[in-house]
Amino acid sequence: MSNQKGINKDLILRERLAIQRTILANQSTFLAFLRTSMYFLIAGLSLKNVLKIENSIIIEIVLFSVSGIILLIGLVNYFKHKKSILENKKHIGDYQLEYYE
Repeated sequence: MSNQKGINKDLILRERLAIQRTILANQSTFLAFLRTSMYFLIAGLSLKNVLKIENSIIIEIVLFSVSGIILLIGLVNYFKHKKSILENKKHIGDYQLEYYE
């Protein structure tokens, strides 16, 4: 019986580590969205200095808009997955310990 509880603790630890990896992956994904958004923002800011286009303001506005949309999608994605992770985190180990007791 004590061997089974040891196995349960290992399973619970493995699940907790999997949750930590998932949290870190979610943060990394958000940072990728943020980085991409900043690339579009910098492209919009530097367009006037690099290219001599007459109506560059239209292209700048498009790049700024794309930057904002990407940032908004990244934020929504981050908080949606964070909520999902927290909902699943509360179920770790409870059913396994009750099953063997």
